[in-house]
Amino acid sequence: MLRSENPTRPATIDELLSSDLIAKVSQLDVTSRKIFAGKLKGERRSKKRGESVEFADHRPYAIGDDLRHIDWNIYGRLDRFFMKLFMEEEDLSLHIVIDASASTDCGTPNKFYYMQQVAMALGYIGLINLNRVAVTAVGLRDELVIPGGEKSIAGNIRDLRGRRRTHDLARFLCSIAPESGTDFAQACKRIAMTRRGKGVMIVLSDFFMKEGYETGLRLLVGRGYDVFAIQTLSPQEVNPDIAGDLQLRDIEDNDMAEVTISAPLLKKYKENLAAYCEDLRNFCARREISALTIQTDTPIDTLLLDYMRKRGLLR
Repeated sequence: MLRSENPTRPATIDELLSSDLIAKVSQLDVTSRKIFAGKLKGERRSKKRGESVEFADHRPYAIGDDLRHIDWNIYGRLDRFFMKLFMEEEDLSLHIVIDASASTDCGTPNKFYYMQQVAMALGYIGLINLNRVAVTAVGLRDELVIPGGEKSIAGNIRDLRGRRRTHDLARFLCSIAPESGTDFAQACKRIAMTRRGKGVMIVLSDFFMKEGYETGLRLLVGRGYDVFAIQTLSPQEVNPDIAGDLQLRDIEDNDMAEVTISAPLLKKYKENLAAYCEDLRNFCARREISALTIQTDTPIDTLLLDYMRKRGLLR
């Protein structure tokens, strides 16, 4: 796949999140196949019983219970003590991992720009629902390496909460750009070691990694995180429109290859790509990771309102 000659580099929030898309996604919320116990009181209803304002049930009084929670109306009718129980609200973390390696800087529409838009939309949904939002860019861009961090992490922002942090998220996403390669496994190890709480983790990538994606994804699973892998491909990768004798250079490690593009070779390429994507989905399914392959010509609202809701990521 040829690298985009003039890729879109967003500079403002309007280039990442249109007012039309905001109107369509404002009623959505991030959800999970699990119920999580967060560190902060949030806006998410739990199966636990706690001390919020919404009544849930009664139970008989036991010695040592807080007398403030006795239901005196029931005592007046039955002459017995019953405790009022309330639905406890829990905090849900949303951690978005975006692949900032050079292989994502390809296609029309550009893969990396598409992932930036998806990350912005998902982050916005998390923020307006008072979830705790974090974004990590995976890549080898030295000037954006976090202090004390690994070179595999190109930058991150964390502990965002509330609608007022929307512009902070947008500024971070506008500050990153795909460069060089990435050590995906090392990056995922770093993320796994530093993540907080429990919640949903969304990995946006093309998953074209010579060292493989398996080790990295294994490291992200568990410890209370529901993981979603969104493989992003350009239309030109799925159906390449090239022919003739070409010399190809890997944009991440500069490996060279000379090929003659023919109809049988293109057929074999499509078969290999389909098998690769199927292997990714099967690998994820065996580890309870939800996987989705999407093309960059798919409208963002279709991705969010249709595909992601069907897979239980949004509601």
